[in-house]
Amino acid sequence: MISSLYITRNGLLEPLGQSQVFGYLRGLSRDYSITLITYEKSEDWADTAAIARAHADCAAYGIRWLPQRFRPHPKIISPALSMMRMIWLVRREVRREGIRLIHARSYIPAAVALVVSRMTGVPFLFDMRALWPEELITAGRLRRGSLIHSAIAGAERACLVKSAGVISLTHAAVKHLKSVYPRELANQRLVVIPTCADLDRFTPKAETRTGPIVHGCIGTVLSGWFRTDWLANWMRVAVARDPDARFEIVTRDEAQRVRAELDPTNELARRLIIGPRPSKDMPDAVRGHDLSVMFYAGGEISELGRSPTRMAEVLGCGLPVVANEGVGDVADIVRKNNVGVIVEGASVQQMGTAFAALQTLMKDPDLPSRCRATAEAVFSLETGTEAYREIYASILNMKDA
Repeated sequence: MISSLYITRNGLLEPLGQSQVFGYLRGLSRDYSITLITYEKSEDWADTAAIARAHADCAAYGIRWLPQRFRPHPKIISPALSMMRMIWLVRREVRREGIRLIHARSYIPAAVALVVSRMTGVPFLFDMRALWPEELITAGRLRRGSLIHSAIAGAERACLVKSAGVISLTHAAVKHLKSVYPRELANQRLVVIPTCADLDRFTPKAETRTGPIVHGCIGTVLSGWFRTDWLANWMRVAVARDPDARFEIVTRDEAQRVRAELDPTNELARRLIIGPRPSKDMPDAVRGHDLSVMFYAGGEISELGRSPTRMAEVLGCGLPVVANEGVGDVADIVRKNNVGVIVEGASVQQMGTAFAALQTLMKDPDLPSRCRATAEAVFSLETGTEAYREIYASILNMKDA
């Protein structure tokens, strides 16, 4: 089989690593001999049993897994040192394993792949995911026009121009990129593959859940680009309209900090549960909710490229979503398929209007099946894997007749 190399700074032991990296590689491993380089967090390295399971899972699919340590500090020096080490590692593997295609997930791996590609002539796929420079600006972690911003923007342009293909999460991001880089992208392979979910795992609950309505929220909320103020307002309106309402935030973020953002006076007390779940338990966690809330910094350029993993997983479980405008293709998908409500603003009145619309929607007996059908049509892991398989083949001039 043809040898390929997949690089990501995410960890395989993280939920995202399982759903958005390993999920695709399982399918691609039927046609490619894959080497996988990931960067694992300290707390995941400490779980030796999980590391052993991940090695076994990779081995079962013939994937060579080379886990590295993720070192976040010092903030500027560490990524630079990590990048230098990554260049050496990727170049070594390309030569040792006869790699014919490098798949780089996000910007730093893509910059590494660009350097190695120039050294070796091996093509690389720029799987850019979201618009990372704009995300950093929105989160207040990068100043537009600064030297670091200019360097990242320059790397983005170089990767778009020199890569053998580009993957974007959303049609909204593609439209933006084509307006910024019209000449660079004129003849570029550019494919939209939204965040997909393993719909064999994220399935609807077997029986209708009874008891108080549980408003769920899964994934990070302290990223800087998640609107915790909107989520707090939604919870206040929900409690006012439904005194029995319950809330669960399933996140690896520090629980005390999350509570301080959402319920600083502890009014909700035990009605608000905050904490992590292992990746294997995430489907059950989602099925324990009745709906899922996701608010991002909509309206910013950064949000045009966002395709929330949680949306695919939630819809796969047959649950509706509550979201806001200006977040990738989210609002279009929700409205087109009638699988949730779009909140127009953060005011009590706007939240109340959306809450009333949601209550009406949840009385529709066809809602769960419609949510599931939307997930299968838009976010299927099989569909996403096939799209990757096609662009791999296109780059390698191996398209099926």
